[in-house]
Amino acid sequence: MQARLRRSAVLLAGSLIPLSLLVGRPASAAPADPMTDAFARAAATYEIPRDLLVTLGYAETHLDGHHGEPSASGGYGVMHLVSNPTAHTLERAAALTAQPLSALKSDDAANITGGAAVLRAYADELGLDAAARKDAGKWYTAVARYGNASSPEVARLYADTVYELLAAGVRATTPGGQALTVTAQAVQPDRGDYAKAPDLDRTFAAAAVDYPSAHWVPASSSNYAVSNRPASDPIDRIVIHVTQGSYAGTISWFQNPAAQVSAHYVVRSSDGDITQMVREKDRAWHARDYNSRSVGIEHEGYVDNASWFTDTMYRASAALTRSIADRYGIPKDRTHIVGHVEVPGNDHTDPGPYWDWTKYMQYVGGSGGGTNPHTPESVCGSGYTVIDSAALGTAGTVYLLYNSANGYNCVATVKKTSLGTATATSAYLEVQGSSRITDSGNFAYYAGPVRAAAADKCVKWGGKAGASSYDSPFEHCG
Repeated sequence: MQARLRRSAVLLAGSLIPLSLLVGRPASAAPADPMTDAFARAAATYEIPRDLLVTLGYAETHLDGHHGEPSASGGYGVMHLVSNPTAHTLERAAALTAQPLSALKSDDAANITGGAAVLRAYADELGLDAAARKDAGKWYTAVARYGNASSPEVARLYADTVYELLAAGVRATTPGGQALTVTAQAVQPDRGDYAKAPDLDRTFAAAAVDYPSAHWVPASSSNYAVSNRPASDPIDRIVIHVTQGSYAGTISWFQNPAAQVSAHYVVRSSDGDITQMVREKDRAWHARDYNSRSVGIEHEGYVDNASWFTDTMYRASAALTRSIADRYGIPKDRTHIVGHVEVPGNDHTDPGPYWDWTKYMQYVGGSGGGTNPHTPESVCGSGYTVIDSAALGTAGTVYLLYNSANGYNCVATVKKTSLGTATATSAYLEVQGSSRITDSGNFAYYAGPVRAAAADKCVKWGGKAGASSYDSPFEHCG
């Protein structure tokens, strides 16, 4: 049950608006579902596309307010209003809505209103007029700012995640037990200056990472200790964490010098994407007494919400753990692969009661996990469906996918052999009348994604793995 809000009005554009217009109704017209009603009212009041606002909340927390408890980076509520040394969206929401911090932290309706107010303030600062505010794609830069990212590339990762969810659609269950949905829709994001920022989905740094499939985004040097492991200290443990926050938010937090915390790797819930932030030779600050002897892996999500722990995440993380264990001779058992909660001298509970250790250790040991942890759908992203494929001998398969929501094709080559070892792999897509786009290199699990707008056009596609290749004619027209 929601707490009753104490204030009777909020500020918007210098005017007081009765709170009843935002988060409540008269007793005679009680809302069927408080959270659904709160999103609708906040979106209408601040002139934000309702589906965008819901999707933003889902990307941050899966619409779970966590009873007012903060995330690892100091974020509160469904909309993850942040209060930490470098970000103060919680305090800004309080100033914009005239709501007390306590309500913004723990009351879903107040928190949703606060998040909408902050997002609208960013839109106003960017000069979005009334016509632009009706177009969800025009909000991209405001959404990127909302994530409090520490760098342009992480801001783009954050905003792209929101818009990919919007394109795929969202279906969540509210605390009241009702379904809250966003219908899949084609939205063309206007990235503005963020179009120049590197796309982490396509930026690999093989020279920097210890695990070939990972992206490289370095943590702040204030958040780990340079070392020379295993020469200085043997590595004999792998510690499993849960981020208590989003993938992009955790990457940004580890880049923030105020965090005083880091992990070697972060794994995304939706597709098992992996970012390395501290070299394995160095001591990440993640597990107190085990820092000198362990490698830390963070997993996107919250310990009290099982929806974050996807099979794709388990498989990708298990492949990473297996690689680390093989390289350092770490036994693949629960004595050496442990949860943060099991590390001496700490007060954390992750990965929590919903983490499936049985499944995870089966995958780590190769039982059910000996296959590629990545699928063509996870490589290309939400909303993409396989429409064609071609075997590349026994070395892999190249897939053609299509996203009916945005009219884009995607090509991915997924390996079947030499998994975890960087070998020559490629994928390409050519839309008739346009230049060919190719992703080619030495990859551990897959090449791609290669995406291009191809609605009502013919495409040529193909790829290579091992000694086998495939080249299609122009086909799948329209």
